[in-house]
Order: sequence, then C-alpha cells, then structure tokens
Amino acid sequence: MYEYFLRACMSHRVHGLTGESAQADWPPLTAGELVTVLACYGLDAPQGSPWISPRPLSSAACVQAGTRQVFVKRHPRDVRNAPALREEHRFIAHLRARGIPVPQVLTRPDGDSVFDTGTWTYELHALAAGDDRYRQAHSWTPPRSLSDARAAGSMLARLHQASQGYAAPQRSTHILVARDELLRDADVIGALEAQLASRPALASFLATRRWQNDLQADVLPLHALAQPELAGEPRLWTHNDWHVSNLFWHDDHRVAAVVDFGLASPNFALYDLATAIERNAIAWLDLVRGDESVHARVAEALITGYRDETPLHARDLHVLARLLPVVHLDFALSEIEYFHGILASRERAELAYAQFLLGHARWFRQASGQRLLECIEALA
Repeated sequence: MYEYFLRACMSHRVHGLTGESAQADWPPLTAGELVTVLACYGLDAPQGSPWISPRPLSSAACVQAGTRQVFVKRHPRDVRNAPALREEHRFIAHLRARGIPVPQVLTRPDGDSVFDTGTWTYELHALAAGDDRYRQAHSWTPPRSLSDARAAGSMLARLHQASQGYAAPQRSTHILVARDELLRDADVIGALEAQLASRPALASFLATRRWQNDLQADVLPLHALAQPELAGEPRLWTHNDWHVSNLFWHDDHRVAAVVDFGLASPNFALYDLATAIERNAIAWLDLVRGDESVHARVAEALITGYRDETPLHARDLHVLARLLPVVHLDFALSEIEYFHGILASRERAELAYAQFLLGHARWFRQASGQRLLECIEALA
C-alpha cells in the first residue's frame, strides 16, 4: 500500500481549467496521513489501493478501512476551516432526514464531523450508493444521455423540496462558495466595492484592472435584464454545483446519490437550475466547435425533469433565460479570489476573470448563446 501511495504522489494529475490534465495544486493523501485520520474516526487502517480523485480544489480518495469503504476529503484550512465545513454537514443532514440520497457524513467518537489539524481540515463520508459513471468527467461536459439529464433535473427539484424550511444563515466564507448577493443587487459595482474591504485577495487582484469598465461592458447589461426579477426570489439553500459528475447512478438512469456540497449556500431555486444548465448544457471547454458545443436538448431535459416534480410557470422560464447569462457572477469572483489569494496564481486568476467572469456573459450575447436562451424561452 505504501509503495502505491508513493507512486500516486509522484504521478497524480487533476482536471485543469481548460480541459487538460494538470499537476495537482494540493498533494494527494498519503498512507500515513490516512492511518491517522481514519483512527480519529474510530476506523481501521487503510487497505489495498485507493481511488484518488482527479478533482482539483481539494484532495480526496475512496479508501477501504476494515470492512467498509469511505470517502476521505482534505481541504487547506484557508479554504475550508472547521466551522465552514460543519455548515455543509448540517445541510446534508437536513436533506438526508428528508429522504434525499446523500451519503452519510461520518463523525468522530466525540460527535464532531470535522478533523482539524491547524493546516488541513478533513471530512469523511460513507461511500455513495450507485455507479460513479462520471467520475472522470470534467465540469462543463454534457451528460451521456438525455435520460440522465432528465433524471438530474428531477432530483434537483426533489432536493429543493427537501430544502424547504432549512433556515441556516449565509455561509461564513466567499472562497469557493456560490453566493448570490451581487446577483440580487441592483448596484453590482457598489455592492462589490463594499465587499472588498473584507476580501483583500480579491481587492488586490481587481486593483490592477479596470474592472468597473469591464463589468459595465460585458456583465451589467445582461444583469440589468435579470435583476429586477431576482430581488424577490425566496431564499432556499441550494447545491450550486449540479453537474452529472456530482451524481451517482442506477442502471436505469435514475439518480442513486448526490454528492459534493462544497459550493452550497442560501440562494434560490432558479439559481440552482440555471447553474445546472450552465454546467451540463454548454461545453465551455470546447467552444471552438460553435453550435456543436451547445446542448439545447440537455437544457430542455433538465427543465422537463424538474417540471416532473415541481411546476415551472411561464414567468419562471422567462426569469431562467435572463438569469442564465449572469448566474456565474458571484462564483467567478470567488474563483478569482481563490486563485489569486490562496494559490498565488496570477495566470489562473486572469483566466477566471477573462474567460469565466467576463467571457461567459459575453458568449450569451453571441448567436449560439442567444439560440440557447430562445430554446428556454420557448418552453414557457
């Protein structure tokens, strides 16, 4: 086992920002580390060869610990401290109690769900039921079938139903969390300026950009179309990363389990549905293919599946079409903050700024983006 981990540490690659395989920012979990962490949860030492996750923003592995398999995830403490992780765990517990198939968060003998070393924080989950058929899929890649897309939409609606009544406050961090304060605000520039004093890494990056002008040119005209309808949307805790790779599957295309609540926060239901379309129906990493990179039928299947469980009225679909071009606004800034402040990678922060924050909005003003929005409007 120790030789396997040594080889894994030397060769570990993760999903890169532009669809390539990249060197990991965070070292993979080591055998000795896992022995310590598992023991803290009252579990046996790891056995055999674990599966090491290719996701880039943390380090994770599926591990055999005695008679059970568990999913171990490690975060840099600057990204997720113990209180911030417990916010996610409480939401997961709420959903599990209401019948959503979310793997159980494991607790230590003292009842805490987080192990904090001061440098890293760890969380353990029971292994999800079903087939992890998209485990190698990058974000922003389409599902393999419209049946999967429709099932994903149905489960998202079920999750929103279960989330009703969960009234926890806003997340304690902006780092790699999808929030909607800027999206809801009529004055995006003023609201962001008010945040920068408490977000020094983001302030440092933006200080060298004419960001107000850039937002005015690419984002704010689209935001102005959506925002008047968003201010009154009821608060709801949402998943915020609804991609098929965060779902496990039965053979008949039904969703068996929902995972990865790291981006979850109190937003609103249409925010989550728009994010699901943005994640699954547009191949952002392959836009050079033009209209072939747009999967309008996937968007339609997601919406149809959602409607199978929860009514969507004409007004909802009109709002959804206006929201989609700017739904990424707050999270794109969060990614910039992460790349610049945590990883000290100016190059990737620039990529998130130019291609994510501005580029995604700009694309929706082009013919391919407009056609997708027209397809959504037509469903009304």
